[in-house]
Amino acid sequence: MESMKLGWIGTGVMGNSMCSHLLAAGHAIAVYNRTREKAASLIAGGATWCDSPRAVAEQSEIVFTIVGFPADVEAVTLGEQGTLAGAGAGAVLVDMTTSSPELAQRIHLAANERGVDALDAPVSGGDVGAREATLAIMVGGEQQVFDTVKPLFEIMGKNIAFMGAPGAGQHTKMCNQILVAGTMIGTVESLLYAQRMGMSLDAVIDVIGQGAARSWLINNLGRRIAAGDYEPGFYIKHFVKDMGIALDEAHRGNLALPGLSLVNQFYLAAQALGLENLGTQGLYKVLAHLNDMRGEES
Repeated sequence: MESMKLGWIGTGVMGNSMCSHLLAAGHAIAVYNRTREKAASLIAGGATWCDSPRAVAEQSEIVFTIVGFPADVEAVTLGEQGTLAGAGAGAVLVDMTTSSPELAQRIHLAANERGVDALDAPVSGGDVGAREATLAIMVGGEQQVFDTVKPLFEIMGKNIAFMGAPGAGQHTKMCNQILVAGTMIGTVESLLYAQRMGMSLDAVIDVIGQGAARSWLINNLGRRIAAGDYEPGFYIKHFVKDMGIALDEAHRGNLALPGLSLVNQFYLAAQALGLENLGTQGLYKVLAHLNDMRGEES
């Protein structure tokens, strides 16, 4: 496709890699991040620094955002110095943060009032998927807008799907996170059991990671646990945010999700233990800590 003027806001663990793929594809990128240093590699690669999200939008046809929390999404999109304030008629705002479906719908309405289009397009695949451009991207909005942006999504991911109306991308990501939550508790309990029984974690993963229990979590984050690597591909604090959104949405729909509620409690315990900046595989440390306490009490 022809080179486009793109904007990128949020250059953290995943955003930096995602933006770099667009830059490498020959697109002109205007970039903003709260901490400029985290955008240094992109600037060195040819991206243009801007001092606000609004300034990014003023020179972009399509603006991508991937930030931390719904409050951040609202600020960088709907705030006085947000992207909507700077976007021209016909521009497209694409939020790739895992955020609230209600906020996605509100952004869509506010954008349309100004002649601007909006998509909610959260992703799954973690830091590895971002680096290798193999992300799953689930999109809500209008079909024709999705069709316009899809070639750019294909630069960042391999499994791109249009899920329906505004907010549908975020609802799909909630389905993803609910499943991840349940699988994660099984992953860490399985590996803690193996460790306490004197087994080699890598040897166990070699076997169970290829059978009926195989999953992305056991074969990727399980290996990190085995290596004692708790660096974030996805932060605990962000996963707590995601589970909170899913539980809130479930409550509004009069839906009980007891498994998600249980895992949420374990991750809240991780925050209480000061582990919120670890990767989600840090739940292993929480389970180990609770079992150590249990052993001391017996």
